[in-house]
Amino acid sequence: MDWLEFENEARANGYNIICGVDEAGRGPLAGPVFAAAVVLPKGHIIEGVNDSKKLSEKKREILYDKIIDECAAWSVGTASEKEIDEINILQATFLAMKRAVDGLNIRPDIALVDGNQKPPLDTDCKTIVKGDARSASIAAASIIAKVSRDRYMLALAEKYPQYAFERHKGYGTKLHYERIAKYGICAAHRKSFLKKVLNDEQPR
Repeated sequence: MDWLEFENEARANGYNIICGVDEAGRGPLAGPVFAAAVVLPKGHIIEGVNDSKKLSEKKREILYDKIIDECAAWSVGTASEKEIDEINILQATFLAMKRAVDGLNIRPDIALVDGNQKPPLDTDCKTIVKGDARSASIAAASIIAKVSRDRYMLALAEKYPQYAFERHKGYGTKLHYERIAKYGICAAHRKSFLKKVLNDEQPR
């Protein structure tokens, strides 16, 4: 597989500075959605980088530092639980992506974005389905986004130890639902993802 196929194609079309964009945390019941934007040097592949979902937590942590050391620019953007509830998870994901791209210290000519829907970025944009397993730039962004969010959830676990966020990172596991049933929801939960639980708690 050619990890630089899409980057080379973009350069052939006149784009010089190319960033990969990916998100982490669209599905969980708690915590913000994170996105990352990464610009790799021309022709550069970071050894070991792959779709973050295919890597162990330990490997992602190692690659996180390696990506930051070797990339030309990187940035992380988030959208809060409140924003997710107010504008829905898709629009919140787009907002996190826009914040990530806007946070880069060099302006990209084009963003390669994982998925099939274009976020409203202030730059040209190309979507790539399963891009985190096909593009070196997007794969790097997927690792930065995932590690950044996991670290945030570990910090949240210290604030709300009763939910065991360190074990499930906010996803809807059996353990997480058991803790919600026992303790209710907290400020870190996405109310729009827990409507059934909230309705069941309403007095009749």
